[in-house]
Amino acid sequence: MNFLTIGHRGVMGTEPENTLRSFVAAQQAGLDLIELDLHLSKDGALVVMHDTDVDRTTDGTGPIAEKTLAEIRALDAGLGERVPVFEEVLEAVRAPLQAEIKDVAAARALAEVMLNRDLVARVEVSSFHDEAIAEIARLVPGVRTALIGSRYGTDIVDRAVEAGAKTLCLNIRRLTLEVVELARKADLRIIGWVVNTQDHLRLVRALQLDGATTDYPEIKRTGRFTA
Repeated sequence: MNFLTIGHRGVMGTEPENTLRSFVAAQQAGLDLIELDLHLSKDGALVVMHDTDVDRTTDGTGPIAEKTLAEIRALDAGLGERVPVFEEVLEAVRAPLQAEIKDVAAARALAEVMLNRDLVARVEVSSFHDEAIAEIARLVPGVRTALIGSRYGTDIVDRAVEAGAKTLCLNIRRLTLEVVELARKADLRIIGWVVNTQDHLRLVRALQLDGATTDYPEIKRTGRFTA
């Protein structure tokens, strides 16, 4: 079984998160997939940023939804990097992507890009929100989806099945063998996050998960040798 390593917001442990610099570094490190987050700007652009506001990761303040793309472009996202839009990431790297959407509106905007650019094979769509996953699945035939769980119980498996997701992306600090066994019975792939230490990596491999989301590229190299 191929063990996947997924770059969390690129390689956010070593580069400014969710920037082209971070995504290029993840690709150069040989990570299998690159994870990113999408929000809609005031004028409907698919902005690549994790939080709902720009405060933590840029030199600006305020909600993304209240700023135009031009206003967001004027911000420094770290080391002189600018906040990218999704289409720029598609051009900057060749690696497969896992795009996290926060709501149904983002799902609709992403669906338009995916259909126009024929991205079903390249982009997996993830979300904490069942309705966002259901919406992207309705709009993009054949899209691969993943349900994310941070604070979850065994019900996460039923939720994934109902939403049509084929993958669970689960916080390893709450992961139990019971959840893993139920997910396997439902034929779900399981990715653990965030895996930044050898102890976490050993846990992920002991539970025989399908992959790990990490902030650091070193996990790709050591993951091959950790049983």
